[in-house]
Amino acid sequence: MKADIWNEKIQSLGEMLVDIGHLVALFCIGVVIVWAGYGEFVTIVQKGSADLKDILMLFIYLELLAMTGIYFKTHRLPVQFLIYIAITALSRHLVIDVQAVSDTYHLWLLLTITVSIFVLSMAIVLLTWTANQFGRPEDNVQKRKMDRLKQ
Repeated sequence: MKADIWNEKIQSLGEMLVDIGHLVALFCIGVVIVWAGYGEFVTIVQKGSADLKDILMLFIYLELLAMTGIYFKTHRLPVQFLIYIAITALSRHLVIDVQAVSDTYHLWLLLTITVSIFVLSMAIVLLTWTANQFGRPEDNVQKRKMDRLKQ
């Protein structure tokens, strides 16, 4: 009986330390994202105009910040946001960087990026559908924590 109490105390201490570590790391990541986004914004202002690549880069920073904010609020890291960021980065690459590629390699690069965006989009659809049908694994973790607190 006494061993169970110590085990529970050690378990809760470990969970608390992990939570604190997550929050500190997320706060640092959030600060870096805001700093980088601000740097990008200052560069745009100094240049006097915003190109499409600059705007898409700001969207990437915004998505990273949103993902960090969601983790702060829900303690869940939504994989969908990582995929959204990848889609935005590939779209930026498709629109901006592909123009500089040589003609022989151009078609294959275009095709590869386009197929990658399509596959990532289908992954979003699949993740959303399965989450709606079967729930998310994190839901079970939260449920177990609540059950443990009730005991």
